[in-house]
Formats: sequence, C-alpha cells, structure tokens
Amino acid sequence: MEQKQKILAQFKGQSRLPNFAIPNRYDLHLNTDLSACSFSGIVRITLAILNDTKFIVLNALELDVHGVSYSNSNSNSNSNSNAQSYRPSHVILDEEDEILVLVFDDVLGVGEGILEIEFSAPLNGHLKGFYKCTYVDGGVKKNMAVTQFEAVDARRCFPCWDEPALKASFKISLDIPKELMALSNMPVLDEKLNGDIKTVSFEESPNMSTYLVAFVVGLLDYIEDTTAEGIKVRVYCPLGKSEQGRVSLNIAVKVLDYFTKYFSMSYPLPKLDMVAVPEFGGGAMENNGLIVYRENLLLYDELHSSAENKQILAICVAHEVAHHWFGNLVTLAWWSDLWLNEGFATWISYMAIDTLFPEWKMWTQFLQQTARGLVIDALEESHPIEMEIHPARSIDDKFDAISYKKGSTIIQMLQIYLGDDNFQKALSEYIKRYAWKNAKTDDLWAVISEESGTQINLMMDTWTKQMGYPVIYVKSRDTTLEFEQSHFLLSGQHSGSQWIIPITFSLGSYNKHKNFLLETKFHVVDISKDFAGTIPNTGDGNFWIKVNTSQSGFYRVKYDDKLESQLRKAIENSLLSDTDKFGILDDAYALCQAGHQSLSSVLSLIDVYRKELDYIVTSRLIYVCNGIVNIATEAIPDLVFELKQFFINVLHFSATKLGWEAIPGEGHSSAILRGKIYGALVSFDDGKTHDEAMHRFQAYVRDRKTTLFSADTKKAVYLAVMRKATVSSRNGFESMLQLYREAETAEDKEEILRILAACPDPDLLVEALDFFISEEVREQDVIYGLSGISFEGRHRAWEWFKENWEPIFNKYGHILLTNFVRDIITPFCSNEEADEIEAFFATHPHEMVAMDLKQSLEQVRIKARWVEFIRQDHSLPDLISKLAA
Repeated sequence: MEQKQKILAQFKGQSRLPNFAIPNRYDLHLNTDLSACSFSGIVRITLAILNDTKFIVLNALELDVHGVSYSNSNSNSNSNSNAQSYRPSHVILDEEDEILVLVFDDVLGVGEGILEIEFSAPLNGHLKGFYKCTYVDGGVKKNMAVTQFEAVDARRCFPCWDEPALKASFKISLDIPKELMALSNMPVLDEKLNGDIKTVSFEESPNMSTYLVAFVVGLLDYIEDTTAEGIKVRVYCPLGKSEQGRVSLNIAVKVLDYFTKYFSMSYPLPKLDMVAVPEFGGGAMENNGLIVYRENLLLYDELHSSAENKQILAICVAHEVAHHWFGNLVTLAWWSDLWLNEGFATWISYMAIDTLFPEWKMWTQFLQQTARGLVIDALEESHPIEMEIHPARSIDDKFDAISYKKGSTIIQMLQIYLGDDNFQKALSEYIKRYAWKNAKTDDLWAVISEESGTQINLMMDTWTKQMGYPVIYVKSRDTTLEFEQSHFLLSGQHSGSQWIIPITFSLGSYNKHKNFLLETKFHVVDISKDFAGTIPNTGDGNFWIKVNTSQSGFYRVKYDDKLESQLRKAIENSLLSDTDKFGILDDAYALCQAGHQSLSSVLSLIDVYRKELDYIVTSRLIYVCNGIVNIATEAIPDLVFELKQFFINVLHFSATKLGWEAIPGEGHSSAILRGKIYGALVSFDDGKTHDEAMHRFQAYVRDRKTTLFSADTKKAVYLAVMRKATVSSRNGFESMLQLYREAETAEDKEEILRILAACPDPDLLVEALDFFISEEVREQDVIYGLSGISFEGRHRAWEWFKENWEPIFNKYGHILLTNFVRDIITPFCSNEEADEIEAFFATHPHEMVAMDLKQSLEQVRIKARWVEFIRQDHSLPDLISKLAA
C-alpha cells in the first residue's frame, strides 16, 4: 500500500494527464444488461508511446478494472512475431483525481502498441457517464441506457484519455437484448444475433474527442429525411410519438444545408441522428452524429404546443447541429476555451433560424442572450470568457451565461465591426484550417486578423481575458460628445479595467450614424460637422442621440440628464427601433440596481412605454416591472399596491390590443407575447385578468377540448390558479396535480411544474416543494419547479431547503444541486439573510455549488444595497401615486 501511494503521489493534483502516451484508436465493446442495470466491456486502445516509460496514466472513474495488458508492435516488421506482451505489476485507480495508473516492471519503449483493459460498472442513475433512464411501454416501466460524457464523464464508461485535444477514432460495438435498438455516432455496420443477445457493430468514426462519443440503447420510433447533399437525418422518438419529431427533422435538414453553405464545408459525417430521451441532465448534447435531447426540446405537437416552445426547440436544434462545425470538427484544445464551442453555436443558431423564419425576428430576440450575459458579468464573482480550468472537473459549473451569452454577444459585436462578408470568409478559413484538429482562442483571432486585414487580437483580448464589461458615460457639450468608460459592477465597486470598445451611435436619425474605437478611458467626438454647424435645439422632441445603436456592443450606457430626456421623448414619439428601446430600458434598470440612477427616473421611463406592442420590448418591460415589484416589497412595502396598479395600467394597452384569443393572420411573436402579458397581469394581481383566467381554467377542467384554453395562454391561466390557491382553498392546487398526472407530453408536465410553487401560501408552497422531490417528478425536471417559487414564499422555501438538505444532497448533489442554490437563495434582499445562508453552507460545503453560491450571495447583497438606495428616494410616494392614477 505504501509503495502504491508513493507511485500515485507523482501523478496527483495535475490538471492534465502526463504525456507518456497518446491514443490513436479505440476499439470498444460493451455488454449492457438493462435488467441488472449494469454493463461490462473491453477496450483495446492503439497507443503511441512517446517516451520510454514504466507508467501509463489515463482517466477512469467508478469503474471496476478486471484485467490489463499491453503489447507493443515492431514498426520494422510486417508480422507480430516480435510483439511483446506486458502485464502491469500495479493497477491503481484513484477516484479523487479520476485517474488509472498502470505500473510496469519493464520499460515500455517508444513506438506503437495496444493497451487492453477489461472493466465493468453499474448503469448509474445520475444522468452522467453511461446511465439508465426509464420509459413506459404498454403500461410497463422499462429501462433504457444513455450516455452523457461532456465534459469529463467518458471516463465513467470506459478507461480513456478523457481530454478534448487527445482525439482518436472509435470502433464501437454493443451487446444488447435482441428486441432493442442501439444508436451510436456512426451508422450500423453489422448486426449479429446470438440467442437473446444482439451484437450491433458501428462503422469506425473519424478522429474525435472522448466527450463526443455516444450511444443509446432502448425502444424507439423514428422518421427520416435527406439533405441536399444526401446526408440522412433521423429523429428518434418515444414509441408512438414519431410525428412529434417532424418539426425538428425539418429544421435539422435545413440548418445542415445552411451551415454547409455558410462555412463552405460539408457536414463531416455520413448521418445525423437526433434522439429524444426521457431523462437528461442538460437540454441537449451535440455528440458527433448522435445528438441527445430532452423530450420537450425535440418533440413538438402541432395541436397542443405553444409558439414559444416551437421557437425554443428551433434554436436548440440549430445550436446542437452547429456544434458539428464549431466544437466537433474544430475542437477546443482545453476546457479553458469552452466559449469557442458554446458562444459560437449560440450566435450562429440565431443566424440560422433568422434565415429560416425571418418573421420571428430572431436577431432582435438575440438581445435576451446579451441581457442575461450582462447580468452575470456585472458581478464581482464573474469570470473571464477564457479561464483557468484546474482540475478538469471544475469545468462543470462554467457552462454558464459567460460562455454562452457573453461569448455569443462579443462574436456578434466583432461580426458587426468587421462586416458580414469579412467575418464569414474568416470563419470559413478557420474551419478549413483546423478541421479534425484542436484550436485555441488565439488561433481564431490570428485567422480572422489575417483574412480580414484588421488586427483584432488586442481588442478581443480585452473582452475574453478579463471579466466584466464597461459602462460608457456620455455627456453633451455644445458641439461635442464626451465618452468615458468605467468597469460596470452591480455592487457599485470600481476597478481599473479598460476595454477596446467598438462604439456606435446615431444622431437624430438612423441614417446619420458614427462609429469609432474607444481605446482609452476618455474620448471626445466633434459632431458639429454632422449638422452643418447647427445642432438641433435640445428641446426638439425629434432630436436624440443613441449610443450603442441596435445594442450591437456588450456594454451599458449612462447618459447625462439632457440626453436622457431627449431619448425619453424619442420613445414617446415612436422614433426609435425596438432594439434601442429595449437597450435604453435594460440599461436604466441595471444602472438603478447599481445605484447610478434613481428608481424614480426608471419609473418615469417605464411610463413612456405604455403603447408598446413589440414582443422583445414588452417582454423586457415585464422583466423590469417584476424585478421592481420584488425589491419594492422589501424596500417600500406600503407603495407596492399602487406600484402594481401602475404596471397594470402600462400593460393594459397591449393586453387590450392582443386579447385572449388568437387573431387571424397575427404574427408569431404576438402569440408568444399574449401569454407573457396576461401572465404579468396575473402576477400583479389584476382582478379582471384573474377572473377571466379562472373562467377559462374551469372550462378546461370540464372539457379538455374547450377553445377557451390555448397553448399560448395556459401558463397565465395556471398562474392565476396557483396565485389564489391556499391550504384551506386547495381545489386549484389539486386540479393542477391531476393535470400533471394526466399529461401525455413532457412539455405539458414542464409547464405545470413551472407554476406549481407560485402560490403565496407558505404551507401550500411546502407541499409543492415536497412534490418536486417525490418519485412522481423525474429527477431532471426539478429545475422547472424551482424556477417558479413565489417571491412571497422565499423564506419558507429556504427553511424547507435546510430541513431537507440530506435527501436533496443525496439525490441531486451530482448534477442539479446548483439549481436549488440559485433559485432558492437569489430572491433574498438583506445582508442578514446572506449571512445566515453563508453560515449554513460553511457547515454544508459542496465544491460543485461553490461558484453559484458565491454569485447568489453577491446578488443578495447587491439587492440589500439597492433596498437602502430606494428608501432614500423621497420622491417615490408622490410619483407612484401620480403614475398609478
């Protein structure tokens, strides 16, 4: 034992595997026993030994290793007569560092060889590695097996070099029950039957990273189509639901053709399968040639699914398919460049869907991605886009808004700065140059600089190598505009960080615009020539200056009082684009949170949005109003009733225009907006809306085919039910539980779970929370319920969380615990509550939630500071009374 510890000590605590050997090819055979929920296998790995060594070190976790041997081959001989076989003297599996150390008495010489390992393991229930999930077939509950290897969980299935840069080809075969189906990255090569067992062998794959290896074993139906280039695309669905995959199939075929053209590079594999599985920890996973989805992100029911769900599904499909270029074909060299995968897939998924469905205005909706990135990156506990990852498993909590939202936004910012044609040309060259290889962020910047003729490295480093972003202070001085940048933090703190910022601004018209690079802290722009020496009178309601035109940059803007007043009038006079109206409101709200702008000024700004009908602007208006009501409940509780009445008045115009019923010929976004507006009116306790919603719900309870209950407004109706439900008046709650139990689609179940904890009654809330962690709710789906906890129930939810820590930790600690932390902690608004939460986790630490806990606590303390800031605004009572009237 002591000798083993000495051997192990030299390999512990390393972020990467030692480079004694690298894999070239895996021959993997697995025998899956679904009744016993276990698997066994043998992997033969063709290696290149790079240096004489007595050690081979690779990754393995939670595997039982039975036998190991290594045989070399003589590169100077065509026969294997000179091959030597070696068996290790020590086989050391270290669970903490997730490595398998093989120690040999003899030196393994430089050259090629084959490492053979036999192993076995249970099919785990943790939604990672090779895991089991269940489905119902003919009323009988059955098991299926699914993989989820990203980021570092291929090692849970077979011993391997589980690092993205160590690409190899894979030859996979599976032993499965003869009545089942097996899918993998490549097409089926051969099937052989031996009694009740079927061996399914797949074609050998091109070189790929271990995290992209995948297989699924179960009973599935499918539909198929073919792209213009002859690629067969299939959507695999639960039995009897194949037609619900039709929308996804059509989108996948079209975006495959789109990406082939955009990147000037064909889809790199012979087929693409997309499969809906009943249990999946994330939303979807881009495994090479075999994308795995949650059911509600791949299946769509034309009669019962909402317009919003169709849009979410379309973006998800495009995102995962895009990864076959950005991620699978050209792969990050190490997890520190995760954004190269996720940021680019997010950005181009919007571009693709905007091309397929221009009426959806997806580029306008892309602002929601930007906004979420701006929120998280305004925290002191944020992190750079390019980040240190040590150990490798610490990447698990970095699949966040920085990698996805901020990453995609700075790509769009760069695209606008360079121009579409230059940018597309550069990306095509990047894909071509690094196809089947690995790349770093610097490699991308080098290619773009070379192809575009513009050196972007220094500029882009300021956005990827440091966390955060700037706020631009803009002041007008006669014939000039003064620009000053400063690090924007919601905490109100400052740092010396600076960025190289592509600034855009418009002057009274979108036909009159300017742009420049802000490379220093201060910059002055002379605008006299733009107006032939006469700048319009500041009182002119038609003159305005809007910085960050169309919200093309990842920064916020704070205007001086004169410019701010002009913009308010421009909104009233309908002179600004939807994207700019969104940006002005979103910036004002964030500046208020940080203490840079009064709540009075934000409420006065909201007042000019009374006739807003655009989806993206109104949805942000609702988001801001909800946030203000929540903070006001803590800061100025006596004014909350009038504040809600003001927000009801603001939304009344759009509610009246849209109505409860779909209007013939209306746009896609109107259908989505209708549900959001009525949901907001219910949350603000509008009596008229609540009564109408209850009328529609009761009609639905009596008759499931009633026309009074639509897919687009059912969330608002459900919310009305739960906002009035109490322990003593629980009929609505019981009806919701019954609907959940009767629901036939994952989408229906999700929508009910999102609303079930919205009740203000603390005792009924606990019943809902207990239901979420019961056996009736799939483990993966607890995230939907947690996201809907009522603001009034935040204190009881925290007490419940503490009381149930042990069962929650044991059941969800492997992958979903972060959702409990975020959704239960962030609603709080006081330093005392933050102190209490901090004290609890000091005695209940968990490495997986460390970053989310820090970010959540920071948000609580930010709101505590905001509460005090609002209480000092003595103009609020009179203003709110006036606005409410």
